[in-house]
Amino acid sequence: MKDFAGKFAVVTGGGTGMGRELARQLIAEGCSVAMCDVSDRNMAETIALCEADRIPQGARITAHIADVSDEAALVRFRDEAAKAHDTDRLNLLFNNAGIGGGGSMVNDDRGEWERTFNVCWGGVYLGVRTFLPMLIAADEAHIVNTSSVNGLWASLGPHVSHTAYASAKFAVRGFTEALVTDLRLNAPHVKCSVVMPGHIGTAIVANSRKVIRGVDEDTLTVEELERARDRIAHMGMDSAGVPDAAIQAMVAEQARRFLEDAPTSAAEAARIILDGVRHERWRILVGEDAHVIDRMVRENPEQAYEPEFYNRLVEAAGWQLQNIVASRSE
Repeated sequence: MKDFAGKFAVVTGGGTGMGRELARQLIAEGCSVAMCDVSDRNMAETIALCEADRIPQGARITAHIADVSDEAALVRFRDEAAKAHDTDRLNLLFNNAGIGGGGSMVNDDRGEWERTFNVCWGGVYLGVRTFLPMLIAADEAHIVNTSSVNGLWASLGPHVSHTAYASAKFAVRGFTEALVTDLRLNAPHVKCSVVMPGHIGTAIVANSRKVIRGVDEDTLTVEELERARDRIAHMGMDSAGVPDAAIQAMVAEQARRFLEDAPTSAAEAARIILDGVRHERWRILVGEDAHVIDRMVRENPEQAYEPEFYNRLVEAAGWQLQNIVASRSE
């Protein structure tokens, strides 16, 4: 699919981050977009940005509320999108929505763990299931599933548990790799790609907390403050005498740095993804750090979860991983 003009795309998680930038770049090329998110406000901002960029004649963008871990909500989204765009065919499906959280099988709440897994993995599986008939009905189609470098390396370093998110992203990677043959045999006009971004500048930290906790404010709860103190202690720092306000400020600063100091912006990531689709690459690594992790894990898989490996990775990838670790596990 060399040209997106005149095509129809679905983007999940279109309210922020890579989803927003995918929607903007697709619309700019004349591709109509139906996006879903759990935030009406965020999607309204995405639409406003698309309008400011100028929407080409014949293209349109629509917004739909849907939780991708809820099959009924996705079916409703599909039906709304088909009606709004007056089509029963879909050319591009970007299963992009994701959250972080539920790092530990031992210490974290089961509900939080499963919420993260069900959004990051279930949203991809259910997205493909729900939209597959529309994709098959199109003359040409492409499924793009967002995994992560944590689908290559199930870690954020030796001081933080990361099981829910990493397990989900490994599942997305394996599912998409299996789809390559499945689609080639049974629907050869439908292609698929797995996207594995490194550290991308997005608001996943703040968004994850709002989705998991069901809050729309920045102030940490008592439980969240204690978890932040525990993470700081695991990094060898004494947090006992640090005031709550200081912990709150540290978490906010980490979230800001995750968004603003990333080596790859969300807009750059979207460009890499769309270029990968044009060239029908089934495996799309996003960011130089993603290439570094892929290479290092392949070269030395038995040592991938040792502290020494982590230290070498920090240096090779140029990551400020201490900041990522502290914030992304929110």
